[in-house]
Amino acid sequence: MKATANLQIENDRVIVKEWIFAPGEETEHHVHPYDYVTVPLASGVMRIEGATVTKENQLVTGVSYTGTKGTAHNVINTENVELRFIEIELK
Repeated sequence: MKATANLQIENDRVIVKEWIFAPGEETEHHVHPYDYVTVPLASGVMRIEGATVTKENQLVTGVSYTGTKGTAHNVINTENVELRFIEIELK
């Protein structure tokens, strides 16, 4: 099943979405068109499936991380609880 993305802001500089993942939900494979910042709203583990590498990414509430334009992956909640984060894309 696909995770829910709630658009909060979109203007000429940024796109801000809240992503909500129930257990087992995923983004589906996608490519980021912009550099981005992710701000976890819950702690847990997300599986990141890239073209050649799969890894487990530890989310820590309030501890942000960045990604770059062109990143291609699928993000999956492998936990038994809901996970959320804010994604800020920088145009």
